[in-house]
Amino acid sequence: MIEKKSNIVRRALEIGTGAEVSLKTDRSGVQTSLQIWFSDLTRRSGPVLTLGPSGLHRHHVAVNFGSASSNVLGQIREADDEAKSLARALTTSIDASVVVRLPAGMERQNWTVEGQDFSMTAERKDIESPFSDDEINKTCKEVVVPLMAALAELIGYDEVLPDLPEDEVSKLEGNVSLAIVRRRERNPRNRLLAIRLHGHKCKICKTDPCDLYGELGQVLEVHHLAPLATLDAPRLYDPASDLIPLCPTCHRVVHTRRPIPWEPHEIIERLTSVAT
Repeated sequence: MIEKKSNIVRRALEIGTGAEVSLKTDRSGVQTSLQIWFSDLTRRSGPVLTLGPSGLHRHHVAVNFGSASSNVLGQIREADDEAKSLARALTTSIDASVVVRLPAGMERQNWTVEGQDFSMTAERKDIESPFSDDEINKTCKEVVVPLMAALAELIGYDEVLPDLPEDEVSKLEGNVSLAIVRRRERNPRNRLLAIRLHGHKCKICKTDPCDLYGELGQVLEVHHLAPLATLDAPRLYDPASDLIPLCPTCHRVVHTRRPIPWEPHEIIERLTSVAT
Protein backbone atom coordinates (compact mmCIF):
# COMPACT_ATOMS: atom_id res chain seq x y z
CA MET A 1 0.00 0.00 0.00
CA ILE A 2 2.85 2.41 0.68
CA GLU A 3 3.80 2.45 -3.00
CA LYS A 4 0.59 4.42 -3.63
CA LYS A 5 1.94 7.26 -1.49
CA SER A 6 4.84 8.13 -3.80
CA ASN A 7 3.41 11.49 -4.84
CA ILE A 8 2.98 12.59 -1.21
CA VAL A 9 6.57 11.65 -0.42
CA ARG A 10 8.05 13.17 -3.56
CA ARG A 11 6.34 16.55 -3.12
CA ALA A 12 7.38 16.92 0.51
CA LEU A 13 10.98 15.95 -0.23
CA GLU A 14 11.49 18.22 -3.20
CA ILE A 15 10.08 21.22 -1.31
CA GLY A 16 12.16 20.49 1.78
CA THR A 17 15.49 19.52 0.19
CA GLY A 18 15.63 21.74 -2.89
CA ALA A 19 16.72 18.71 -4.93
CA GLU A 20 14.91 16.33 -7.26
CA VAL A 21 14.41 12.80 -5.93
CA SER A 22 13.60 9.41 -7.42
CA LEU A 23 11.51 6.67 -5.80
CA LYS A 24 11.23 2.92 -6.32
CA THR A 25 9.06 0.29 -4.65
CA ASP A 26 11.08 -2.32 -2.75
CA ARG A 27 9.33 -5.65 -2.18
CA SER A 28 12.41 -7.56 -1.00
CA GLY A 29 11.48 -7.39 2.69
CA VAL A 30 8.64 -8.73 4.76
CA GLN A 31 6.66 -5.56 4.04
CA THR A 32 6.81 -3.32 0.98
CA SER A 33 8.79 -0.09 1.33
CA LEU A 34 9.89 2.87 -0.76
CA GLN A 35 13.50 3.56 -1.70
CA ILE A 36 14.37 7.23 -2.22
CA TRP A 37 17.51 8.78 -3.70
CA PHE A 38 18.66 12.00 -5.39
CA SER A 39 17.70 11.88 -9.05
CA ASP A 40 21.11 12.91 -10.39
CA LEU A 41 22.69 9.95 -8.58
CA THR A 42 22.01 6.26 -8.99
CA ARG A 43 21.04 4.09 -6.06
CA ARG A 44 24.58 2.72 -6.03
CA SER A 45 26.40 6.06 -6.16
CA GLY A 46 24.85 7.98 -3.28
CA PRO A 47 22.69 7.83 -0.17
CA VAL A 48 19.49 5.79 -0.30
CA LEU A 49 16.69 6.33 2.18
CA THR A 50 14.15 3.57 2.79
CA LEU A 51 10.68 4.31 4.16
CA GLY A 52 8.23 1.60 5.14
CA PRO A 53 5.99 0.10 7.80
CA SER A 54 7.47 -1.77 10.73
CA GLY A 55 5.16 -4.08 12.65
CA LEU A 56 1.55 -2.96 12.92
CA HIS A 57 1.84 0.63 14.16
CA ARG A 58 5.26 1.96 13.22
CA HIS A 59 7.11 3.60 10.35
CA HIS A 60 10.78 2.74 9.85
CA VAL A 61 13.23 4.99 8.00
CA ALA A 62 16.81 3.98 7.15
CA VAL A 63 19.71 5.83 5.52
CA ASN A 64 22.49 3.86 3.83
CA PHE A 65 25.08 4.45 1.12
CA GLY A 66 25.42 2.55 -2.15
CA SER A 67 28.40 0.41 -3.09
CA ALA A 68 29.72 3.01 -5.58
CA SER A 69 29.29 6.11 -3.46
CA SER A 70 32.96 7.03 -2.98
CA ASN A 71 32.67 10.30 -4.93
CA VAL A 72 29.67 11.48 -2.93
CA LEU A 73 31.33 10.44 0.32
CA GLY A 74 34.31 12.56 -0.69
CA GLN A 75 32.00 15.55 -1.20
CA ILE A 76 30.46 14.99 2.21
CA ARG A 77 33.86 14.79 3.90
CA GLU A 78 34.75 18.15 2.30
CA ALA A 79 31.56 19.84 3.58
CA ASP A 80 32.30 23.04 5.49
CA ASP A 81 31.41 23.64 9.13
CA GLU A 82 28.30 25.62 8.19
CA ALA A 83 26.88 22.71 6.14
CA LYS A 84 27.65 20.25 8.94
CA SER A 85 26.02 22.52 11.51
CA LEU A 86 22.86 22.83 9.44
CA ALA A 87 22.73 19.06 8.74
CA ARG A 88 22.99 18.26 12.45
CA ALA A 89 20.44 20.91 13.35
CA LEU A 90 18.01 19.29 10.91
CA THR A 91 18.35 15.87 12.55
CA THR A 92 18.16 17.42 16.03
CA SER A 93 14.85 19.03 15.02
CA ILE A 94 13.23 15.60 14.69
CA ASP A 95 10.84 15.09 17.60
CA ALA A 96 12.32 13.30 20.60
CA SER A 97 9.55 10.68 20.42
CA VAL A 98 11.12 9.38 17.21
CA VAL A 99 13.86 6.83 17.99
CA VAL A 100 16.95 7.80 15.99
CA ARG A 101 19.83 5.32 15.92
CA LEU A 102 23.33 6.29 14.81
CA PRO A 103 26.72 4.51 14.77
CA ALA A 104 28.27 3.89 18.17
CA GLY A 105 29.54 7.05 19.85
CA MET A 106 27.48 9.42 17.72
CA GLU A 107 24.50 11.54 18.73
CA ARG A 108 22.12 13.75 16.76
CA GLN A 109 24.26 16.76 17.72
CA ASN A 110 27.64 15.39 16.57
CA TRP A 111 27.16 12.70 13.90
CA THR A 112 29.39 12.59 10.86
CA VAL A 113 29.50 10.42 7.75
CA GLU A 114 32.85 8.69 7.92
CA GLY A 115 32.49 6.05 5.22
CA GLN A 116 30.31 3.78 3.11
CA ASP A 117 29.25 1.73 6.13
CA PHE A 118 27.55 4.75 7.76
CA SER A 119 23.90 4.14 8.57
CA MET A 120 21.14 5.99 10.36
CA THR A 121 17.66 4.74 11.26
CA ALA A 122 14.58 6.43 12.69
CA GLU A 123 11.39 4.83 13.97
CA ARG A 124 8.09 6.59 14.55
CA LYS A 125 5.88 4.54 16.88
CA ASP A 126 2.24 4.25 18.00
CA ILE A 127 0.68 5.11 14.64
CA GLU A 128 -2.99 4.19 14.63
CA SER A 129 -3.41 4.07 10.81
CA PRO A 130 0.10 3.66 9.32
CA PHE A 131 -1.13 3.57 5.70
CA SER A 132 -3.34 6.64 5.83
CA ASP A 133 -2.37 9.67 3.75
CA ASP A 134 -2.19 11.84 6.87
CA GLU A 135 0.19 9.52 8.72
CA ILE A 136 2.44 8.93 5.70
CA ASN A 137 2.57 12.67 5.15
CA LYS A 138 3.39 13.29 8.81
CA THR A 139 6.23 10.75 8.88
CA CYS A 140 7.54 12.15 5.65
CA LYS A 141 7.54 15.78 6.84
CA GLU A 142 8.67 15.05 10.40
CA VAL A 143 11.32 12.38 9.73
CA VAL A 144 12.12 11.71 6.08
CA VAL A 145 12.40 15.34 4.97
CA PRO A 146 14.88 16.49 7.67
CA LEU A 147 17.06 13.41 7.12
CA MET A 148 17.13 13.84 3.34
CA ALA A 149 17.62 17.60 3.69
CA ALA A 150 20.60 16.99 5.98
CA LEU A 151 22.20 14.78 3.32
CA ALA A 152 21.45 17.36 0.61
CA GLU A 153 23.22 20.02 2.66
CA LEU A 154 26.31 17.84 3.16
CA ILE A 155 26.48 16.90 -0.52
CA GLY A 156 26.13 20.56 -1.50
CA TYR A 157 22.91 20.66 -3.49
CA ASP A 158 21.42 23.90 -4.72
CA GLU A 159 24.04 26.57 -4.25
CA VAL A 160 21.51 29.40 -4.05
CA LEU A 161 22.65 32.56 -5.81
CA PRO A 162 21.08 36.00 -5.51
CA ASP A 163 18.08 36.49 -7.81
CA LEU A 164 17.63 40.25 -7.84
CA PRO A 165 16.03 42.85 -10.12
CA GLU A 166 18.52 44.15 -12.67
CA ASP A 167 18.77 47.57 -11.02
CA GLU A 168 19.89 45.94 -7.76
CA VAL A 169 22.57 43.61 -9.09
CA SER A 170 25.25 46.29 -9.05
CA LYS A 171 24.75 46.74 -5.32
CA LEU A 172 26.05 43.21 -4.77
CA GLU A 173 29.34 43.70 -6.59
CA GLY A 174 32.12 43.35 -4.06
CA ASN A 175 29.63 42.83 -1.24
CA VAL A 176 30.33 39.23 -0.32
CA SER A 177 28.58 39.57 3.04
CA LEU A 178 25.25 40.53 1.49
CA ALA A 179 25.52 37.73 -1.05
CA ILE A 180 26.13 35.14 1.67
CA VAL A 181 23.24 36.40 3.77
CA ARG A 182 20.91 36.26 0.77
CA ARG A 183 22.11 32.74 0.00
CA ARG A 184 21.25 31.64 3.54
CA GLU A 185 17.84 33.26 3.30
CA ARG A 186 17.11 31.47 0.00
CA ASN A 187 18.51 28.06 0.95
CA PRO A 188 15.53 25.64 1.09
CA ARG A 189 17.09 23.72 3.98
CA ASN A 190 17.44 26.92 6.02
CA ARG A 191 13.79 27.66 5.26
CA LEU A 192 12.79 24.16 6.33
CA LEU A 193 14.71 24.39 9.60
CA ALA A 194 13.49 27.88 10.47
CA ILE A 195 9.88 26.77 10.06
CA ARG A 196 10.46 23.56 12.04
CA LEU A 197 12.02 25.53 14.90
CA HIS A 198 9.76 28.59 14.94
CA GLY A 199 6.49 27.36 13.46
CA HIS A 200 4.66 28.09 10.20
CA LYS A 201 3.87 31.73 11.01
CA CYS A 202 5.50 35.03 10.10
CA LYS A 203 7.42 36.30 13.13
CA ILE A 204 6.32 39.87 12.42
CA CYS A 205 2.65 39.86 11.34
CA LYS A 206 1.92 36.42 12.90
CA THR A 207 0.17 35.25 9.72
CA ASP A 208 0.18 31.63 8.58
CA PRO A 209 -0.23 31.86 4.78
CA CYS A 210 -1.71 28.35 4.76
CA ASP A 211 -4.67 29.65 6.76
CA LEU A 212 -5.45 31.93 3.82
CA TYR A 213 -4.39 29.86 0.81
CA GLY A 214 -4.34 26.26 1.99
CA GLU A 215 -1.69 24.12 0.27
CA LEU A 216 -0.75 27.10 -1.93
CA GLY A 217 0.41 28.99 1.17
CA GLN A 218 3.88 27.42 1.33
CA VAL A 219 5.44 30.83 0.75
CA LEU A 220 7.16 31.71 4.03
CA GLU A 221 10.72 32.92 3.58
CA VAL A 222 13.76 32.94 5.85
CA HIS A 223 15.34 36.05 7.32
CA HIS A 224 18.88 36.10 8.66
CA LEU A 225 18.96 38.12 11.87
CA ALA A 226 22.70 38.89 11.93
CA PRO A 227 23.95 40.26 8.58
CA LEU A 228 27.65 39.56 8.22
CA ALA A 229 28.28 43.28 7.70
CA THR A 230 27.47 43.83 11.39
CA LEU A 231 29.97 41.29 12.71
CA ASP A 232 33.43 42.26 13.95
CA ALA A 233 34.79 38.85 13.00
CA PRO A 234 33.47 35.83 11.07
CA ARG A 235 31.60 33.27 13.15
CA LEU A 236 29.66 30.09 12.55
CA TYR A 237 26.00 31.03 12.41
CA ASP A 238 23.44 29.20 14.52
CA PRO A 239 20.32 28.23 12.52
CA ALA A 240 18.25 28.04 15.70
CA SER A 241 18.92 31.63 16.76
CA ASP A 242 19.96 33.39 13.55
CA LEU A 243 17.04 32.44 11.27
CA ILE A 244 13.34 33.30 11.48
CA PRO A 245 10.42 32.76 9.07
CA LEU A 246 8.78 35.84 7.52
CA CYS A 247 5.98 36.21 5.03
CA PRO A 248 7.12 37.65 1.66
CA THR A 249 5.63 41.08 2.44
CA CYS A 250 7.29 41.48 5.84
CA HIS A 251 10.56 40.12 4.46
CA ARG A 252 10.56 42.71 1.70
CA VAL A 253 9.77 45.47 4.20
CA VAL A 254 12.65 44.40 6.48
CA HIS A 255 15.06 44.72 3.56
CA THR A 256 13.90 48.20 2.52
CA ARG A 257 16.72 49.51 4.70
CA ARG A 258 20.24 48.80 3.43
CA PRO A 259 22.88 47.70 4.11
CA ILE A 260 21.57 46.88 7.61
CA PRO A 261 17.96 45.63 7.43
CA TRP A 262 15.28 46.73 9.88
CA GLU A 263 15.08 44.68 13.05
CA PRO A 264 11.85 42.63 13.22
CA HIS A 265 10.87 44.37 16.48
CA GLU A 266 11.14 47.75 14.75
CA ILE A 267 8.62 46.67 12.11
CA ILE A 268 6.36 45.16 14.81
CA GLU A 269 6.41 48.52 16.64
CA ARG A 270 5.41 50.31 13.44
CA LEU A 271 2.55 47.85 12.88
CA THR A 272 1.37 48.41 16.45
CA SER A 273 1.46 52.20 16.11
CA VAL A 274 -0.48 52.08 12.83
CA ALA A 275 -3.11 49.78 14.38
CA THR A 276 -3.67 52.20 17.28
